[in-house]
Amino acid sequence: MKNIDELFKGNDQWIEEMVDQDPGFFKNLSHGQHPDYLWIGCSDSRVGPAEITHQKPGTMFIHRNIANVVDSSDMNLLSVAYYAVKFLKIKHIVVCGHYGCGGISAAMNTAQLGFIDNWLIKIKDVYVEHETELLGIQELEERKKRLVELNVIHQVQNLEKISFIQEALNVGRYPYIHGLVMDISSGRLINLDVTTNSTRNLDDIFKYD
Repeated sequence: MKNIDELFKGNDQWIEEMVDQDPGFFKNLSHGQHPDYLWIGCSDSRVGPAEITHQKPGTMFIHRNIANVVDSSDMNLLSVAYYAVKFLKIKHIVVCGHYGCGGISAAMNTAQLGFIDNWLIKIKDVYVEHETELLGIQELEERKKRLVELNVIHQVQNLEKISFIQEALNVGRYPYIHGLVMDISSGRLINLDVTTNSTRNLDDIFKYD
């Protein structure tokens, strides 16, 4: 079993690699952050955003939770998104789910899991809205994959409904909001082609004057 010392060893190795690539890397990093991306992803240990996109520190502002949910009552997510949009002036928001997501699997059955059941309600809502389509998929694993995709699409739509994101979209062309899925079996990112930088597709009731 690994212990905490493994993290320090890894840190030493990482520092050495960064300095080899760029001797001024840490000095430049200490001057502040100017990321182009806000990444909203799943907490799953297999899908680290920087690792799977080969990005260096300073390029990506990150929020992660179970099954990459965008909940308008989640003060943590809203605080991260507000800072990213209003102060960091990020250009892109990425919502990224992944096949094999435990949160998606858990939301597809009625087993009681405890506290997390309350979080999974948001995903169950997506399931109910698309139940006819999902039940038409005979293979369970394929049904799970489709719910992963539908969940990402809904979270992109939820971002569009947030007031301060609408404010940013109404005064400029940013941020672009993207929906992606990672296929863990191949490591490949899949673009769901739901990118938007406007509120034109929202129902009028969600649009602020």
